[in-house]
Amino acid sequence: MIEGVEIKKLVTHPDDRGCFNEILRDDDKLLAHFGQASITTTYPGVIKAFHWHEKQDDLWYVVSGMAQVVLHDRRDGSPTQGQTNVIYAGDQNQVLIKIPVGVLHGYRVIGPKPVTLIYFTTKSYVAADPDELRVAFDDPAIGFDWSTKNR
Repeated sequence: MIEGVEIKKLVTHPDDRGCFNEILRDDDKLLAHFGQASITTTYPGVIKAFHWHEKQDDLWYVVSGMAQVVLHDRRDGSPTQGQTNVIYAGDQNQVLIKIPVGVLHGYRVIGPKPVTLIYFTTKSYVAADPDELRVAFDDPAIGFDWSTKNR
């Protein structure tokens, strides 16, 4: 696992009315500081990648659908520099993913349903000075193959 990335496995509490999940608690100690909560929906087949932050950590929770989440460590001096992690998150794997400052991240919607992603950040978004740096989803320095491998 990339240094600083944390995965919290969520516990589902089902009953005859539906189900309940806790996503984030203050005693999880995953956010150094609360900045903002946001939600996004992405359509099947879409890839949103790659970006990173210099000032904020992200916590990602895929509410519905399935996402292939890809993390890449380009941080100078990190013990996991150059490492790429893939996490499948969503309906079939309820997890909360902590993405530390400096780790590139993105995702691809897999399957026939849109992905709904809630994310929490340690800083609020500032449109005049966004803390978001980008590289292309197919950046050769990362070399990630987004295609599904039939096995």
